[in-house]
Amino acid sequence: MSAEATNPADPAPATPGAHRRKSRARLDLRRLGRAALLGPATRDRLPDAIGHVVEAHRAHHPDADLEPLRRAYVLAESSHRGQMRKSGEPYITHPLAVTLILAELGAETTTLTASLLHDTVEDTDVTLEQVREEFGEEVRYLVDGVTKLEKVDYGAAAEPETFRKMLVAAGNDVRVMSIKLADRLHNMRTLGVMRREKQERIARVTRDVLIPLAERLGVQALKTELEDLVFAVLHPEEYEHTRELIAENAAHGDDPLAETADQVRTVLREAGIPAEVLIRPRHFVSVHRVSRKRGRLRGADFGRLLVLVNEDADCYAVLGELHTCMTPVVSEFKDFIAVPKFNLYQSLHTAVTREDGEVAEVLIRTHQMHKVAEAGVIALGNPYAPASDDPADGERADPTRPGWLSRLLQWQQAAPDTDTFWSSLREDLAQDREITVFRPDGGALGLPEGASCVDAAYAQYGEDAHACIGARVNGRLATLSTVLKDGDTVQLLMGQDPASEPSREWLEHAHTPAARIAIQRWLAAHPVSAETFGGASAPGVRGPLDVVGAHATGLGTAARPPALPARPTTDAPGVRDANAVVDLPGASVRLAGCCTPVPPDEVTGFAVRGGVVTVHRVECAGVERMKSDGREEVGVRWGDTTECRVTLVAESFGRPHLLADLTEAIALEGAAIVSATVEPPSQQRVRHTYTLQLPDASHLPSLMRAMRNVPGVYDVSRAQHPATTVH
Repeated sequence: MSAEATNPADPAPATPGAHRRKSRARLDLRRLGRAALLGPATRDRLPDAIGHVVEAHRAHHPDADLEPLRRAYVLAESSHRGQMRKSGEPYITHPLAVTLILAELGAETTTLTASLLHDTVEDTDVTLEQVREEFGEEVRYLVDGVTKLEKVDYGAAAEPETFRKMLVAAGNDVRVMSIKLADRLHNMRTLGVMRREKQERIARVTRDVLIPLAERLGVQALKTELEDLVFAVLHPEEYEHTRELIAENAAHGDDPLAETADQVRTVLREAGIPAEVLIRPRHFVSVHRVSRKRGRLRGADFGRLLVLVNEDADCYAVLGELHTCMTPVVSEFKDFIAVPKFNLYQSLHTAVTREDGEVAEVLIRTHQMHKVAEAGVIALGNPYAPASDDPADGERADPTRPGWLSRLLQWQQAAPDTDTFWSSLREDLAQDREITVFRPDGGALGLPEGASCVDAAYAQYGEDAHACIGARVNGRLATLSTVLKDGDTVQLLMGQDPASEPSREWLEHAHTPAARIAIQRWLAAHPVSAETFGGASAPGVRGPLDVVGAHATGLGTAARPPALPARPTTDAPGVRDANAVVDLPGASVRLAGCCTPVPPDEVTGFAVRGGVVTVHRVECAGVERMKSDGREEVGVRWGDTTECRVTLVAESFGRPHLLADLTEAIALEGAAIVSATVEPPSQQRVRHTYTLQLPDASHLPSLMRAMRNVPGVYDVSRAQHPATTVH
């Protein structure tokens, strides 16, 4: 049978859940199960055994039609009759318990109906066709999905293709996974009488696959209890130590969190903000993590304050009052309302310091946010029901599916093979922290901690990110390998060249499955191109560029530039032709080589030996130095513009054909290339230095604009040669 766990002889593993839910005693499912077997089940009333399910369901859905639940229970009870759990309980207690878990979290009627029937097709003679005839296609679909998941081996030896098919089937309807998670929770609660090695195997699978799935679906209530139960099985000594810490703290007469809660209530009452202030005890794993981080725990470390309000605006009003009337710990503030987490979670996080130095953490959210924070996708109701004005056309749409689950379906479609999908999924499940980065247009991207600009590119553009040539992070140019931090603003620079290609090197910096799968898929389809050019991060150059030889192919059909030297040269601009007029009669004019001034630059001059005035751009570093030496400036103005020579530096991200496109842009502006230097690529960047002869100095601004418009070029500037001391 699929649910093979039994009630524990040692109740310790159930303790964490009991700690978290002190206000509600756990039901005696053994008694309910035997009552279901012995008592009558008439057709005109609900069986007594599901009374608690109905009570919990009506608390969330007061107008729900309960008839499907009654019929599902009757079918499940009669089908499982005679089957017993290993503890001796009637088997019906298991689907009852699973359904109660979901009802308490607010699941809608269809989910609860399928939950009652979730083991019937696998363990009894009931068929999927019978389920469809009795309860409709939606319930049949859910039962079928859960049945398939029951057959999946989630361990290290799992067959990847089987897992892929089953998980994708579940991904098409989040309710399938919701039932599976509740099923695993009840089995973990009743794990005690199994052999130790089997307990550990089930606990490891729960830890590695199902807990991360619960986190990504936002079902925190299930996730935290599963964490505690796994903790008790896999780390019994640490669990026992944590249990003792919690017990010792509870034995203390004074509760700093209770005192702080009273202070918060007073502050909000005086401010006229209706709010409910609760104390949320930390679950066992959370206490364990805090103790490892902080060492000795104090009273306020064993829980957090939860402030529940009615409207979003009230959340920020509460935050303002707390930060005004109490001492805030600014570094602890996080706004997950403006930027919800990837699993739908919304809340404001802050902390305040008490007079005794203890820090109390505070969560602020609306009642609806709290419902979603606890139940995640389960709290969304039926996301597949058509709107009232939309005819049901049989298509399955899920506008409320969390972003992670949507990405899961995209990965399996894009993955070149099953092993790639499986390894990428396991890597993603191992990521338990997320960052949020912002686009310049105000949009946001959720990425795992440690993600790079490569990941941001594929998260925003999908496979179009192959053409990404760089990024600006917080306004500054950055390589695609740059690791992003929470709150960064990322502007991705996209090339227009259809020949742009991803690089194999990008795989070293890709942390998300979306990025890795897209890159691997492209590389697999273009083995020759990837090998030859190395992708967009390198223009196929490994040393000082031989412009004519190395890029003969790269020039393609582009307009051929004037002849270039075969090896790099260092251009010394020297004297350029330009009509500069100085306010010093009889003096000759020399344009400074350190800043290469040309019309229409704002310029100044300084007299040097030999009756010569050197002309500099006013922003030249040499100007400040000579002024500090006491040299007097000489007025300079431009006469009629004329032919001039100028040195420009183009900074770019490497890609095939870049040199051809740059030289073509220069030629189209009517400039002649006197000399050029292209330095070897460094961190995906290439530096080009051109000495150009312009027919008219006034053409310089348009020339620089044309060079900047070449895809891959992110900056063009005038050469700044080191200034020499003048005498």
